[in-house]
Amino acid sequence: MGFITGNLMLIYLFIFIIHSIETLAYAVRLSGSRVRMIASALALFNVMVIVSRLANMMQQPFTGSLIDTAPHQHTLQFVEYQYRMLIGASTAGTVAGILLFPTFIALFSRAIIHLSNEKGSIPALIRKGISVEFFFRGIRHMRFPRISDMKNVHLKNIPIKLFFINMLITAIYTIGVLSALYASLIIPERATTAVMASGLINGVATILLVIFVDPKISVLADDVVNQKGSYHTLKGVSLMMITSRLLGTLFAQFLFIPGAKYVAWFTQFIV
Repeated sequence: MGFITGNLMLIYLFIFIIHSIETLAYAVRLSGSRVRMIASALALFNVMVIVSRLANMMQQPFTGSLIDTAPHQHTLQFVEYQYRMLIGASTAGTVAGILLFPTFIALFSRAIIHLSNEKGSIPALIRKGISVEFFFRGIRHMRFPRISDMKNVHLKNIPIKLFFINMLITAIYTIGVLSALYASLIIPERATTAVMASGLINGVATILLVIFVDPKISVLADDVVNQKGSYHTLKGVSLMMITSRLLGTLFAQFLFIPGAKYVAWFTQFIV
């Protein structure tokens, strides 16, 4: 297991945090619609997004350094093992997010109300949240997902097309940077071009997410707040989305090498 290094484990932690937070993002609208404060919910979640973005910025140069520190013999195989482990970190982070999903909904719903009571002051909310009293109150709300959470969730309310779109987008987003970096090893003469292509891949994935996925979930949440839709429908779709996200991180393992070869092929039209 010589491919496991201190740098690799640090990157693993960063990616684990990123995907945990992005999985919990699906609980934000549930919490907001539950207390009928969608805007406040999104504002509060931005604090967690900052942590995710910071982790993402910090892990990228470390991820690139894995190529620079790879042995000269069997380089492709060595880096592939390391990058597949990092893809596994995205799966582990998503699983952690799923396990924390019910707890996050309960705690986040209460945090939104406290934010309103504090007139939108995040520092005041943090001071209250780290107090011993609120810490032990929060522990009482901790629980793992149960079969009963699926009560009143019907398959007919779940858009299958959206399920597979989200799964594919998640897979592309998961391997975007890794496939581009791996492609730089396949075509060393166009390595810089291949690395810079990662921004294009993730950019396309983000655009697809914003166009096809986010608006539909947002409309469902607004319908719940305006008493035009069912909370159980929103909950069912949210559970569907985190499931498709989990499958997307697993599908990313199969797309990793083909994605790298596609990036390598595509760079010939740029240089």
